[in-house]
Amino acid sequence: MMRSETALPLSATARDQARRTRRPLRPAALAAALSLVCTLGAAWAQGPASKAELPAVQRAVHVCASCHGDFGRSTHKAYPALAGQTRDYMIRQMKDFRDQARAETDIQAYMWGISALLTDEQIEGLADYYAAQTPLPGKSRNARLEAEGKLIFEQGVGDHTVRACTSCHGTNAQGDGAAPRLAGLHADYVFRQLQAFKTPLRRHGNVMKSEAMALNDVQMKALAAYVMSK
Repeated sequence: MMRSETALPLSATARDQARRTRRPLRPAALAAALSLVCTLGAAWAQGPASKAELPAVQRAVHVCASCHGDFGRSTHKAYPALAGQTRDYMIRQMKDFRDQARAETDIQAYMWGISALLTDEQIEGLADYYAAQTPLPGKSRNARLEAEGKLIFEQGVGDHTVRACTSCHGTNAQGDGAAPRLAGLHADYVFRQLQAFKTPLRRHGNVMKSEAMALNDVQMKALAAYVMSK
């Protein structure tokens, strides 16, 4: 590929971050990353539109769909749904991936390399696109567990040891600004994230760290089951 600043929209910072990635990409992630390099580079030369409609963003959406599903409606328990997610939260997370401020194993293997290829404008365009998509309805699988999770979500635990989740995430788990939408997310994914908040792997999750530390695995699974049903 001919070296060209206009053909390949990678900032010097992004290139340096890509070189510093500590873990090699898995084959599937590497293929997606290489695809993203080509599609972003080809699309960038076509000229700007609204951020969500930039050719580079629209082509990146096709790469994202390989894990997160068409229109961000993931049906795989390992990958979060992006449809309807709050714009501010998505921007923060994609920048955290790019800056390697989130270090869960799957994030290192997939998102570090891919996000290093994205500019701020492309990140904002992706966030605009997914925030505008209609999410799939929630799935109810265990009424008893969901009822337990509902109590925690709406009332917290103990004497404010764990605050009601509604205070940040909304009465219907719809999210608000920097607080993510939880409604409809796969229970396995939510449970893994609650566990990650107990570790240094999610560096910017200070609000959630104290809440997660006070929850046991049974309570986490109940919360995860409840929000998936929303």
